[in-house]
Amino acid sequence: MMDQLYREFILDHYKNPRNFGDLETRDAEFHDRNPLCGDEMGVHIKLEGDRIADLRFHGTGCAISQATASIISDELKGKTVAEVAGLDRSFVAEEIGIELSPTRLKCGLLSLKVVQGALLGTDEWPTGTPDEDPDEAEVARLRNEI
Repeated sequence: MMDQLYREFILDHYKNPRNFGDLETRDAEFHDRNPLCGDEMGVHIKLEGDRIADLRFHGTGCAISQATASIISDELKGKTVAEVAGLDRSFVAEEIGIELSPTRLKCGLLSLKVVQGALLGTDEWPTGTPDEDPDEAEVARLRNEI
């Protein structure tokens, strides 16, 4: 039952994304991609002092990557740069309500990666991302699911 609710929650954010588009005036931006499945995502961020005043994601990809960006977008507003620096895999899992499989983990973490890239100047995956990618057979299976 709960699994079905989370699926509906994720599908709603995928079909009706929040905070997607561009910000004409922005203080920070970053774009990256998930090499495993080809998801691409960028972010524009407007700051007030050291806090996120507004942000917009843009890009294409699977339901998990796009829905996660939508889901975390409101939670990121108001956070300081230091607070964003401390976010990791557990933040994303808590916000989306499910634990992601190793093949879907980078899909789900891409939005946090681009926000941290924009604010911290890094292109590192958030803490908690596995160092090794799934093997080629698993990646092929993932691509067939998309």
